[in-house]
Amino acid sequence: MRGKAIAQLEGQINRLSVAIYQVKSQSGNGPYLVRSNEKGWTCTCPDHLYREVKCKHIWACELSYAIRKKVEAHVVTIQPVNTLICPACSSGLVVKDALRHNKYGMIQRYLCKDCGKRFSFNLGFDKMKARPEAITSALQLYFTGESLRNVQKFLRLQGVNVSHVSIYKWIQKYVGLMENYLKQITPQLSDTWRADEMWMKFKGNPKYLYALLDDETRFWIAKEVAGDKFSKEAADYASKLLSQGKQIAGKTPLTLITDGLHAYHLAWKREIYSNRQQQAKHIEHVAWRANGTDNRKMERFNGEIRDREKVMRGLKREGTSILTGYQIYHNYIRPHEALEGRTPAEASGIKIEGKNKWLTLIQNASSKNSCA
Repeated sequence: MRGKAIAQLEGQINRLSVAIYQVKSQSGNGPYLVRSNEKGWTCTCPDHLYREVKCKHIWACELSYAIRKKVEAHVVTIQPVNTLICPACSSGLVVKDALRHNKYGMIQRYLCKDCGKRFSFNLGFDKMKARPEAITSALQLYFTGESLRNVQKFLRLQGVNVSHVSIYKWIQKYVGLMENYLKQITPQLSDTWRADEMWMKFKGNPKYLYALLDDETRFWIAKEVAGDKFSKEAADYASKLLSQGKQIAGKTPLTLITDGLHAYHLAWKREIYSNRQQQAKHIEHVAWRANGTDNRKMERFNGEIRDREKVMRGLKREGTSILTGYQIYHNYIRPHEALEGRTPAEASGIKIEGKNKWLTLIQNASSKNSCA
């Protein structure tokens, strides 16, 4: 019962990693570390260390863990679109029936054994000269770090002769399509978020990219491009960032972790803290190696963006689809070692199935768009 009471109180349990929790002491002796391993749960409190009993802190963490697993069971699954269904009679008795040759390339035709209708299926890639596999390969190569011209050279080896401008147009088209589709899905995020800014060049001019990251799932929640970080307008940019994050997540975090930039504290007061939510915390001036509140997760994320930006030597405009495309790649395509090989989307309750996740996203986005 004591463990249940701790689990029900806001801010008593802080999840540091997959198997490590920090539980506040009710006697004021400071926080205790509760760990889960192959042998079971351990706690640094005197009851567990010296009396070797299952303390209330372990009970609280077990209850919190069980609730988390129950929530994670409600997963949104995005499945590959079934192309082998007749559009006329919805029959599954479909076989391949030669290829259709036109100026856009060869497209597979199908024959329905039930109604005899012949049809082709190219959802999301109609009137595209390149095959879906070539387009999705170009997206994968570009967002993993290759330049447009290197992607062009790779496609030429595969027999696809396109210019680097065409590849950029593919990125613009499909990033916008996937962005509109993914906006309709709400990720299951934790109550602790991180924010930071990094210097970037846009058309040769120095600007700052503000980014908002979920502490537990590494989900890139929102972004904002600002002119600077020291003027009075910097707090407005930070407020927009937090406001976007609340809209996307459908919730308000309890903890915000940032560096010492004063604009974040002003934004936290505007967007998160209120008289009704006094338990909201802003952890600022974090050190590189502080226990549980260091900013290494955010700095690693900044390094990931910097590695991609170096190849491009800066961006051309603030509203570029490149940043949005990389945000999609980071959240839904790229597996993370810290998440045991899962993507941030999978850790947030959004699972994309299929060998080619780009193809799954594009076809589902096109299907929803055509239905609308």
